[in-house]
Amino acid sequence: MRHSISRRQFLKGSGAAALSAAAAGLLSSCGGSSASNGGGAGASGSSSTYTVLYSRQPATLNYLVCSADPDLYHGTQCIDTLVEYDNRGKIREGLATAWEWDADSLTWTFHLRDENWVDCNGEVLGPVTAQDFVDALAYVLNPDYASSTASLVTPYVAGADDYYNYCVYRNNANNGTVAEDGTTYAIDANGTVTATAADGTATEYPAVDFDTVGVKAVDEHTLTYTLNFDFPGFLSLLSYAPYEPAYGPLLEEFADQFCTSAETACSCGAFYLAEYTPLENWVMKKNPENYDADSVYIDTVRYIYNQEELISGPEMVKRGEIDQATISSDILDSWLADDTTRDMVSMERPETGKSYFYIFNFLPYRHEFSNWTVTGVDAEYEPDNWAKAINSTNFRKAFLYAINPSVTLAVTAPEGYENYKLHTITPPSFCANSKGVDYTECGGLADLSDFFDEATAKQYRDAAVEELTAAGVTFPIKVQYPYNPAVVDWDKQCQVFKQQVESVLNDGFDFVNIIITQGPSDNFLNAVRRVGAYQLMSYYWGADYSDPETEVYPFYQEAGDRGTCYSFLRTGVEDGIVTGETAELVMQYMSLVEKAKTITEDLDARYDAFADAEAFLIQNALVIPLGMPVPPYIATRLNLWEGQYAPTGLSTNRLKGVHILDHYVSMEEYNQNRDAR
Repeated sequence: MRHSISRRQFLKGSGAAALSAAAAGLLSSCGGSSASNGGGAGASGSSSTYTVLYSRQPATLNYLVCSADPDLYHGTQCIDTLVEYDNRGKIREGLATAWEWDADSLTWTFHLRDENWVDCNGEVLGPVTAQDFVDALAYVLNPDYASSTASLVTPYVAGADDYYNYCVYRNNANNGTVAEDGTTYAIDANGTVTATAADGTATEYPAVDFDTVGVKAVDEHTLTYTLNFDFPGFLSLLSYAPYEPAYGPLLEEFADQFCTSAETACSCGAFYLAEYTPLENWVMKKNPENYDADSVYIDTVRYIYNQEELISGPEMVKRGEIDQATISSDILDSWLADDTTRDMVSMERPETGKSYFYIFNFLPYRHEFSNWTVTGVDAEYEPDNWAKAINSTNFRKAFLYAINPSVTLAVTAPEGYENYKLHTITPPSFCANSKGVDYTECGGLADLSDFFDEATAKQYRDAAVEELTAAGVTFPIKVQYPYNPAVVDWDKQCQVFKQQVESVLNDGFDFVNIIITQGPSDNFLNAVRRVGAYQLMSYYWGADYSDPETEVYPFYQEAGDRGTCYSFLRTGVEDGIVTGETAELVMQYMSLVEKAKTITEDLDARYDAFADAEAFLIQNALVIPLGMPVPPYIATRLNLWEGQYAPTGLSTNRLKGVHILDHYVSMEEYNQNRDAR
């Protein structure tokens, strides 16, 4: 006799075990040679088509300039990297069959296998050569293309930063651009750029050629990267988009139109892009030219656009029309209680290199960067009032201690959420020092623990009320809190967050009014966070490589720069919005990061320095930790544990090595597949 099961019971055998298993796989990633992926239990092994819905239209297919899903679908499935990972997180051969490191010259040398580029018909374009990596990196470092991942290259590859900056100055001169501080640019016949500040001070920048950048094609099958320093995370960085190759002749022919259609794309990976129709569908087909085609068990990958993915997907699964769909929390209980769907529910594989945290907007007003415009907070949310509030450390700390992460996490993990809760930004098991000490136990991070404490929150609130009243702040302070409707359960998390936090901070005084707003489902980051159209929001960050420097990207800014992820802490100080003690805290954090970045020879000292910076950021409530992503509930025909796994880069989303089964995976089978990998 079958019995109904609640999601609480369902989670008992899944959440903590899955997280533990993923962490174990992550810790194994330091190894050398790889183990091959095993076939999944019940795998059919037959030719197949994998069909799934998507609801967010890509801004571009160009993997050399983009940094987020679904823009990266093409680069993930169709472009191979120098190295890749097996299903337990061990690094293994990719397009490179061997590699060596020379500490004296700071040079990595990679030896490439024979591989071909194919077009949208699967026809051979030409061989993959070392020059294709050089040409692709030149494209990434060309500011004309505005690559969002150039910052993963410029700090590490020798000469890349000087070349990129010169290109920016040259473009400024050619375009007649005047910087915000009044600096003008002029270029002479030799290519030397003269930057003249508003006070008349002139600085010359001689022409820099791309040949000075530390990437070289020694011959067709030998590629070298020369670094600025011995960077511990470089190999893990190679499985990310800016280090992927591109077919040089196609780049030259199409320039900014590269990868705008199937006809302007190229492929050297497990699949090739056969069709692409915006807001309709795209089709990827198995690449018969790929060196590892025998490990690709899916013949066709079909993405179908559907704005109502969360509603339509589960119903299409029931009819057997698609192979995977998200089971959102509002229907999960009914699926688990129904004998016909109960055994169709499992979970995504946990992501242990990613985390969520809350950020404040320190730049609520319009700001013109050289290549970006921040529009700021709408007048209805009283940005002047907010600017005063955010300058108060007491105000921010009231939130730090009032927020109970468990309440938000319980929306998607009603039991087992303690396993996903964080009091740091960097998740545990991400990396460890030379003694095997987890990074989250290094330096100042070792002293942190859970912050939630209602009494402490109210003490900071009362101190903030006195301070802000004197500054002319009106109460309740409006706090705009946006969400993306395309992200499962984000709206519900916002609701419980508002209820929980207001119940603490408004107890005895009308302190804040958290106003939940719905952002667009398409291009949410550009429309909301990157233009500063919020006052508080939950932010998600995934590490790009296995070194703690990657965890500073959402917060750190160089002077006058917009920063990698547009948190705008430093810009708030530079614009005079962030003042007093808070400005001093922001600049002290920037100094701590800059100090940590200079430590390259002593790994333990490097980790301690970055840990001190992260702890300082949190302790002063410049950011508030939340937790690790809770794996979504899904119905899928894939054995996800067969696929590649790494906490960073593109590997985990690849379909290479994964079978489509003849049935949807149950939670019991999911756990068996996890244990058998």
